[in-house]
Amino acid sequence: MHLPTLRLALLYGSDRPLRFCDTVAGRAHGRAIAHGGWSIERLDPATPAGRDTATLLRRVREADAFLVVTPEYNHGYPAALKAMIDAVYTQWQAKPVAFVSYGGLSGGLRAVEQLRQVFASLHAVPLRDGVSFAHARDQFDGDGGLTAGHPANEAMRLALARLHWWAAALHQARLVSPYERIAA
Repeated sequence: MHLPTLRLALLYGSDRPLRFCDTVAGRAHGRAIAHGGWSIERLDPATPAGRDTATLLRRVREADAFLVVTPEYNHGYPAALKAMIDAVYTQWQAKPVAFVSYGGLSGGLRAVEQLRQVFASLHAVPLRDGVSFAHARDQFDGDGGLTAGHPANEAMRLALARLHWWAAALHQARLVSPYERIAA
């Protein structure tokens, strides 16, 4: 099956020094490349571009879909991710969002549940399918890989397939009937 090339924005959820986000996001990036059908742009709050409102506005506007990689800090998602999300408004609309979370026992799922509400409020389309890593540091090898039979591999394949489906459908829908014209 030929997949149309769509623009995927990979959002890094943490800007902490020595963050584990680089490992998890690196794995997600590699799986998105292997899935195919994406041109991928990283949005990282630890970089100047990730903190620049004009850059964020442009990259979010140009994206067809979002893959958010987030840790869970104190039962929630990080302030750096909140700042990136809140720097943009209408550019999130009518675009799908999938999540890769990590953390301790909960694997970041509490952060994801909060993010689903935030993105729904922005008229984005948060997807059900995602990937969660409980005790994440114990699940990755020194090179950032997972074992061949790791359940996260299939979860990521499914999440990316559904994210691509929604991205293609909503891309076409935005072309036929721009979302921002509904309220006009």
